[in-house]
Amino acid sequence: MTPDDVTRRFQESGDVKLRFARAHADRMVLVADVLSRAVRSGKKILLFGNGGSATDASHIAAEFVGRYDRDRPPWPALALTADEAALTCIANDYGYADVFARQIRALGQPGDVAIAMSTSGTSPNVVRGVEAARQQGLVTVGWTGKDGGALVTLVDHPFLVPSNVTARIQECHLTLGHVLCEMVEERILAHAS
Repeated sequence: MTPDDVTRRFQESGDVKLRFARAHADRMVLVADVLSRAVRSGKKILLFGNGGSATDASHIAAEFVGRYDRDRPPWPALALTADEAALTCIANDYGYADVFARQIRALGQPGDVAIAMSTSGTSPNVVRGVEAARQQGLVTVGWTGKDGGALVTLVDHPFLVPSNVTARIQECHLTLGHVLCEMVEERILAHAS
């Protein structure tokens, strides 16, 4: 890979993010309002996905529980990917396709928000997690890419990254998570003052 190739990769990433932001800015504002209302009402944010999306789920949950930019009270967010005992127990006893759905049935309450992440939108465990969330009365948000798979039509608020490259999709998802955290912080802290 040459220096020009490196620059081209960064340019591609930036281009995908800008196309995504232009297409979804209104939805980001709407979802930030949904998340803010949920947090102010004492509801939880449940995040889940596989592989890189699992680490994104943990990362964004930590931003809500810890802080994103400003000191403030912790907010209830949980990455369903972070409990290895629950994941392996459910996978062993019920099958890997149920690792998120079973946790959502145990932890999800009406008014909570489920954020499902899948670059393809076709991961069976993510799709089943969303189905369980809908049955439990959670608000559902989907972060996906490529053609969106089943996920894009199942959720209340879909975010479809305009790329077929997994790395570009994941880079955009992380930026989306940061922007949503920033907007929620601004809304809640402004509301509190």
